[in-house]
Amino acid sequence: MWPAAGLLGLAAILPSGPAARASEDAPEAGTPLEVQPIAEAQEVQPGAVVHLEFTLHDESGALLEDNRGRPPLVFTHGKGEVIPGLERALTGMKVGDTKRITVPPEDGYGPVDPTSITEVPKERVPAEAQVVGARLLGQTRSGREVPVRVREIRDGIVVLDLNHPLAGKTLVFEVRVILVEPP
Repeated sequence: MWPAAGLLGLAAILPSGPAARASEDAPEAGTPLEVQPIAEAQEVQPGAVVHLEFTLHDESGALLEDNRGRPPLVFTHGKGEVIPGLERALTGMKVGDTKRITVPPEDGYGPVDPTSITEVPKERVPAEAQVVGARLLGQTRSGREVPVRVREIRDGIVVLDLNHPLAGKTLVFEVRVILVEPP
Protein backbone atom coordinates (compact mmCIF):
# COMPACT_ATOMS: atom_id res chain seq x y z
CA MET A 1 0.00 0.00 0.00
CA TRP A 2 1.21 3.51 -0.74
CA PRO A 3 2.28 5.32 2.43
CA ALA A 4 0.80 8.58 1.07
CA ALA A 5 -2.64 7.05 0.57
CA GLY A 6 -4.48 9.29 2.99
CA LEU A 7 -2.38 12.47 2.79
CA LEU A 8 -5.29 14.62 1.69
CA GLY A 9 -7.78 12.83 3.91
CA LEU A 10 -9.67 11.90 0.78
CA ALA A 11 -9.49 8.17 0.74
CA ALA A 12 -7.61 5.03 1.41
CA ILE A 13 -6.26 3.44 -1.74
CA LEU A 14 -7.14 -0.21 -1.97
CA PRO A 15 -4.26 -2.68 -1.72
CA SER A 16 -2.00 -3.09 -4.72
CA GLY A 17 1.01 -5.22 -5.37
CA PRO A 18 1.43 -8.95 -6.19
CA ALA A 19 -1.01 -10.26 -3.58
CA ALA A 20 -3.78 -7.89 -4.59
CA ARG A 21 -3.23 -8.51 -8.30
CA ALA A 22 -3.73 -12.20 -7.72
CA SER A 23 -7.17 -11.56 -6.25
CA GLU A 24 -10.20 -11.95 -8.51
CA ASP A 25 -11.49 -8.56 -7.27
CA ALA A 26 -8.31 -6.67 -8.14
CA PRO A 27 -8.53 -4.21 -11.03
CA GLU A 28 -6.63 -4.99 -14.17
CA ALA A 29 -3.56 -2.96 -15.06
CA GLY A 30 -4.54 0.50 -16.30
CA THR A 31 -7.90 0.44 -14.50
CA PRO A 32 -8.36 3.28 -12.01
CA LEU A 33 -8.31 2.19 -8.38
CA GLU A 34 -11.48 2.44 -6.33
CA VAL A 35 -11.29 5.04 -3.60
CA GLN A 36 -13.14 4.81 -0.32
CA PRO A 37 -13.85 7.76 1.98
CA ILE A 38 -12.22 7.98 5.38
CA ALA A 39 -15.10 9.39 7.40
CA GLU A 40 -13.17 10.52 10.46
CA ALA A 41 -10.80 12.63 8.34
CA GLN A 42 -13.58 14.43 6.53
CA GLU A 43 -15.29 16.43 9.28
CA VAL A 44 -14.95 20.21 9.21
CA GLN A 45 -12.99 21.13 12.33
CA PRO A 46 -10.50 23.79 13.40
CA GLY A 47 -7.29 23.60 11.37
CA ALA A 48 -8.85 21.55 8.54
CA VAL A 49 -8.55 22.89 4.99
CA VAL A 50 -12.08 23.02 3.60
CA HIS A 51 -13.04 22.98 -0.10
CA LEU A 52 -16.52 24.42 -0.50
CA GLU A 53 -19.01 24.83 -3.32
CA PHE A 54 -21.59 27.53 -2.68
CA THR A 55 -24.17 29.93 -3.96
CA LEU A 56 -24.79 33.19 -2.14
CA HIS A 57 -28.06 35.12 -2.22
CA ASP A 58 -29.25 38.17 -0.37
CA GLU A 59 -32.40 38.04 1.75
CA SER A 60 -34.61 38.89 -1.24
CA GLY A 61 -33.21 35.93 -3.20
CA ALA A 62 -30.99 37.91 -5.59
CA LEU A 63 -27.92 35.90 -6.60
CA LEU A 64 -24.72 37.55 -5.37
CA GLU A 65 -22.15 34.85 -6.11
CA ASP A 66 -21.99 31.26 -7.37
CA ASN A 67 -18.87 29.12 -7.65
CA ARG A 68 -20.56 25.96 -8.93
CA GLY A 69 -18.66 24.62 -11.93
CA ARG A 70 -15.63 26.69 -10.97
CA PRO A 71 -12.82 26.07 -8.48
CA PRO A 72 -14.09 25.69 -4.91
CA LEU A 73 -13.60 28.19 -2.12
CA VAL A 74 -10.63 26.86 -0.11
CA PHE A 75 -9.91 28.07 3.42
CA THR A 76 -8.47 26.88 6.74
CA HIS A 77 -11.30 26.42 9.22
CA GLY A 78 -10.99 28.41 12.43
CA LYS A 79 -8.52 30.97 11.05
CA GLY A 80 -11.10 33.68 10.31
CA GLU A 81 -10.63 33.40 6.55
CA VAL A 82 -14.42 33.39 5.97
CA ILE A 83 -17.16 35.32 7.77
CA PRO A 84 -17.86 34.08 11.32
CA GLY A 85 -21.48 33.00 10.77
CA LEU A 86 -20.54 30.80 7.83
CA GLU A 87 -17.54 29.31 9.61
CA ARG A 88 -19.58 28.37 12.71
CA ALA A 89 -22.33 26.76 10.63
CA LEU A 90 -19.83 24.61 8.71
CA THR A 91 -18.31 23.07 11.85
CA GLY A 92 -19.04 19.35 11.98
CA MET A 93 -20.17 19.04 8.36
CA LYS A 94 -18.71 16.17 6.35
CA VAL A 95 -17.70 15.72 2.73
CA GLY A 96 -20.83 15.60 0.57
CA ASP A 97 -23.02 17.37 3.15
CA THR A 98 -25.18 20.24 1.92
CA LYS A 99 -26.74 22.97 4.00
CA ARG A 100 -28.64 26.24 3.74
CA ILE A 101 -27.03 28.80 6.03
CA THR A 102 -28.53 32.20 6.83
CA VAL A 103 -26.02 34.71 8.18
CA PRO A 104 -27.27 37.96 9.76
CA PRO A 105 -25.19 41.13 9.23
CA GLU A 106 -23.58 40.94 12.69
CA ASP A 107 -22.14 37.50 11.82
CA GLY A 108 -21.27 38.52 8.26
CA TYR A 109 -19.78 41.82 7.14
CA GLY A 110 -21.28 43.80 10.01
CA PRO A 111 -23.84 46.56 10.03
CA VAL A 112 -23.46 49.62 7.81
CA ASP A 113 -21.14 52.02 9.63
CA PRO A 114 -22.30 55.60 9.04
CA THR A 115 -18.80 56.88 9.91
CA SER A 116 -17.50 55.01 6.85
CA ILE A 117 -19.30 57.38 4.51
CA THR A 118 -17.29 60.39 3.41
CA GLU A 119 -17.55 63.32 1.04
CA VAL A 120 -14.81 64.35 -1.39
CA PRO A 121 -14.62 67.17 -3.94
CA LYS A 122 -15.84 66.03 -7.37
CA GLU A 123 -12.49 66.89 -9.00
CA ARG A 124 -10.77 64.20 -6.86
CA VAL A 125 -12.85 61.44 -8.49
CA PRO A 126 -12.21 60.44 -12.13
CA ALA A 127 -15.03 61.66 -14.40
CA GLU A 128 -15.83 58.09 -15.59
CA ALA A 129 -16.31 57.01 -11.94
CA GLN A 130 -18.76 59.80 -11.14
CA VAL A 131 -21.70 57.40 -11.41
CA VAL A 132 -23.75 56.18 -8.43
CA GLY A 133 -22.72 52.57 -7.72
CA ALA A 134 -19.29 52.85 -9.36
CA ARG A 135 -16.57 50.97 -7.50
CA LEU A 136 -13.04 52.25 -7.26
CA LEU A 137 -9.99 52.18 -5.03
CA GLY A 138 -9.47 55.05 -2.64
CA GLN A 139 -6.39 55.84 -0.63
CA THR A 140 -6.27 56.64 3.07
CA ARG A 141 -4.05 59.41 4.46
CA SER A 142 -1.54 56.71 5.43
CA GLY A 143 -1.41 55.49 1.80
CA ARG A 144 -3.40 52.28 2.27
CA GLU A 145 -5.75 51.40 -0.62
CA VAL A 146 -9.38 50.72 0.24
CA PRO A 147 -12.30 49.75 -1.99
CA VAL A 148 -15.01 52.42 -2.14
CA ARG A 149 -18.38 52.80 -3.82
CA VAL A 150 -19.94 56.00 -5.12
CA ARG A 151 -23.08 56.43 -3.05
CA GLU A 152 -24.31 59.83 -4.15
CA ILE A 153 -23.30 62.80 -6.33
CA ARG A 154 -24.23 66.38 -5.36
CA ASP A 155 -23.11 69.82 -6.46
CA GLY A 156 -19.33 69.58 -6.52
CA ILE A 157 -19.34 66.64 -4.04
CA VAL A 158 -19.08 62.86 -4.43
CA VAL A 159 -20.28 60.82 -1.45
CA LEU A 160 -18.17 57.66 -1.04
CA ASP A 161 -19.12 54.58 0.97
CA LEU A 162 -16.19 52.69 2.48
CA ASN A 163 -18.36 49.93 3.97
CA HIS A 164 -18.04 46.41 2.57
CA PRO A 165 -20.64 46.02 -0.23
CA LEU A 166 -22.36 43.28 1.82
CA ALA A 167 -22.38 45.22 5.11
CA GLY A 168 -25.86 45.40 6.59
CA LYS A 169 -27.13 42.48 4.50
CA THR A 170 -28.50 39.13 5.62
CA LEU A 171 -26.71 36.51 3.51
CA VAL A 172 -28.10 33.14 2.48
CA PHE A 173 -25.57 30.46 1.51
CA GLU A 174 -26.32 27.09 -0.09
CA VAL A 175 -23.15 25.08 0.54
CA ARG A 176 -21.74 21.66 -0.29
CA VAL A 177 -18.55 20.39 1.30
CA ILE A 178 -16.34 19.05 -1.50
CA LEU A 179 -13.23 18.06 0.44
CA VAL A 180 -11.79 18.35 3.92
CA GLU A 181 -8.06 18.02 4.43
CA PRO A 182 -7.42 17.10 8.08
CA PRO A 183 -5.47 19.48 10.33
